[in-house]
Amino acid sequence: MTSHPASGRPAPSAATTLSGADYDRLTRLVLASLETAADQWLQQDIIDIDTSRTGGLLQMSFPDGSQLIVNTQPPLQEIWLAARGGGFHFRHLDGRWVDTRDGSDFFEVLSHHATLQGGKALRFVPPAVQAQDS
Repeated sequence: MTSHPASGRPAPSAATTLSGADYDRLTRLVLASLETAADQWLQQDIIDIDTSRTGGLLQMSFPDGSQLIVNTQPPLQEIWLAARGGGFHFRHLDGRWVDTRDGSDFFEVLSHHATLQGGKALRFVPPAVQAQDS
């Protein structure tokens, strides 16, 4: 069983329908915010994390050789996360990216797995602009 933070929320029943342009804009903001956080941690000597981005795919490599991979899925309007602890799919709902199985928040799940793989507390936060787009 994959462990990740419980949101206490029921699984989402219907995701927000986004235009292709809105989906692209929101996912670009998400990926840019993740890169910015990782770059800041590296510059502040918090963790030696390496990022590599190709289009809608972002790889974050940790000192132990493990990776987190965040990948956009435009046809499904989802964001996918691959972590040592499992794979997760997120859809946009009420201004947030939520797990399609249990409603957990993307940034909480990502932070949880980054903390496990990085061996120290790492917290990703949603870009401020995304919260205004609900």
